[in-house]
Amino acid sequence: MITPSPVTARPLRIGIAGCGAISRNHLEAFRALDDAVIVGVCDIDLQRARDTADAWGIPAAVNTVQELLALDLNIVSVCTPHPTHEDVVLQAAAAGVHVLCEKPIATDLASAERMVQACDDAGLKLGVLFQRRFWPAAQRIRTAIDDGTLGKPIMGQCSVMLHRDPEYYSRDAWRGTWASDGGGVLMTQAIHYIDLLQWFMGDVAEVYGKISTYKHGEHIEVEDSATAIITFTSGAMATLEASTAVSPSLGVQIRVTGETGASASLTEFPEGSDGRVDLWALAGSISTEPVYPDGVDPNVSLATINGQLIPHHTAQVRDFVRSLRGGGEPSITGQDATKALRILLAVYESSRTGNPVRFALLPESTRPLAQVAG
Repeated sequence: MITPSPVTARPLRIGIAGCGAISRNHLEAFRALDDAVIVGVCDIDLQRARDTADAWGIPAAVNTVQELLALDLNIVSVCTPHPTHEDVVLQAAAAGVHVLCEKPIATDLASAERMVQACDDAGLKLGVLFQRRFWPAAQRIRTAIDDGTLGKPIMGQCSVMLHRDPEYYSRDAWRGTWASDGGGVLMTQAIHYIDLLQWFMGDVAEVYGKISTYKHGEHIEVEDSATAIITFTSGAMATLEASTAVSPSLGVQIRVTGETGASASLTEFPEGSDGRVDLWALAGSISTEPVYPDGVDPNVSLATINGQLIPHHTAQVRDFVRSLRGGGEPSITGQDATKALRILLAVYESSRTGNPVRFALLPESTRPLAQVAG
């Protein structure tokens, strides 16, 4: 592994790989920085790349990643479909270009590990977008864990109950397929909150889960619903439920209870709005906010969801640039992103086999009594 050196180029030269819907967030985020300039965009549909370049006043629109990397980039921002991330990242590593990649980092662990290794070997930074960690509410809960207000988490709950209509899946040919999407609600929506859950709770020891498709079976081959029990190496436990078969959307809620007995709950409603702490329960004191504000439409468009996340994309992009300038690690590395991927893939594997997937020895406190005694 080569230790990365601080990047001194001013301004940073940025390339965007992939001009689909999520690329707008990356374009807006880099545009918000004073010391970065987007010099090129790339898409397999050259006309879409040209249209994006024209709309944003970007000098170059190209058809291949190789052409994009030839523009003397400092950072390539990866906005291509999930299974193509590895190819873009490996090409970037070979060209000596730092990478900021959309979630999920990949659709299988071997791919993710090759991406991380390639960037490590080249002395390059690999960051992965989990912009919800930059919510002030999420930061508040993480701080409460670290400063002892909650203390070490012992119980967690993650509920991701969202609405998607058939048109969402038919909009692009890759949506809802194992080969091109890599999975359903877990891979595409719930991975954001799985990341938050493990960031709060710690490393995972065991996952036992089930997946099913209740509503969208005519339109997709992947799951639209999932549930899991997760045990952590600390001995903590959590439940996970996720679905895109809900109408109307119920949003997202993550609840953490610490060893002090205190609890905090983070809610995102409607989807795409800023998460907020709607329950703060300390010894002798409970403060709450309404989970479902009056007059809010729970079924918002994908464009609205993505657009409302732009400030948090910007915060993470700024953090990534800070890591390049200062030589430290970005807040969310490729290794960090691999943890969330490992958890959701374990749910798939557990559902397939009917058995729990074990990453590490279960803490004694979580083993069956007969097993502990024996």
